[in-house]
Amino acid sequence: MLRIHKGPIIVGAIFIALLPWLFGRMPALEHYTPLMVFAGIYCLLTIGLSLLMGYAGQISLGHAAFYGIGAYASGVLTIHFGLNPWLCMLAGALAAALVALAIGTPALKLKGHYLAMATLAFGIIVNIVFREEVRWTGGPDGLVGIPGLSLFGFAFDAIVKYYYLVWTVVAVAFLFTANLIQSPVGRALRAIHTSEAAAGAMGIPIARYKVVVFVFAAVLAALAGSLYAHFMNFINPGTFDLFFSIQLIIMITLGGMHSLWGAMIGAILIALLSFEWLHHFGEWEIVVYGLVLLIVTIFFPQGLAGLPKMVMERIRR
Repeated sequence: MLRIHKGPIIVGAIFIALLPWLFGRMPALEHYTPLMVFAGIYCLLTIGLSLLMGYAGQISLGHAAFYGIGAYASGVLTIHFGLNPWLCMLAGALAAALVALAIGTPALKLKGHYLAMATLAFGIIVNIVFREEVRWTGGPDGLVGIPGLSLFGFAFDAIVKYYYLVWTVVAVAFLFTANLIQSPVGRALRAIHTSEAAAGAMGIPIARYKVVVFVFAAVLAALAGSLYAHFMNFINPGTFDLFFSIQLIIMITLGGMHSLWGAMIGAILIALLSFEWLHHFGEWEIVVYGLVLLIVTIFFPQGLAGLPKMVMERIRR
């Protein structure tokens, strides 16, 4: 159960706020600022996925599809229709919510590997649409020329500016989700995760809560996709494929599926691994990911977030 303490939140906020300054003081680490932009986008994804899988106990192997829906909504609406990027971000979040509602209502009646296969199929279908609708999405070549973001004349045209934008959104999402977990809704989700039969006997509307949390996770994923699209100014279907959905699972497993802090730690580590540390392995990168997941699952079943508790228990013994 997540307990909200002001101390760690304040320390974390100060640390995130000072990171660009620290990186700027060390030329060898200057390139880590854009990496932390990606890490923030991944944190936004894992916050929703942690709530869905770690707290509600629902499996999703197609979460990259909602990430792509947000990105392509921003890309298509700004390029083909010239709409305001902020309006496009809202449209992407709404589209993801409607799709999640349409898919989640029947799919979340399934359990175990049946639910996993349903979400997997959904993710593959959406990725095929991204590849085949060449007129709108650009097909395999992707969309180029997606405009950046600006607000009241202030343009987020520098990496540091975009860094603070992304992490502000992450902070808002984290605080909202943390409070949601502490609310009766969060307690109901944990009850559903523990035993659906017992939760139903207590009068909890299981189907409704499952769909609501699925839609919420989809909206956060779509928002992350829009932020990614306006940061990169280019998107292509390869970014939103099955492998990225698997990466998201690795993120929350590595950090700790039952902890928002752990999900964010896992997202940051995987972002650094993907963009900085693992590119030396080339085609063996997927093998390294598999080994990381295997080691964490065997030796750290609660993820890195559960490591302090594990250490304290061994000290007591």
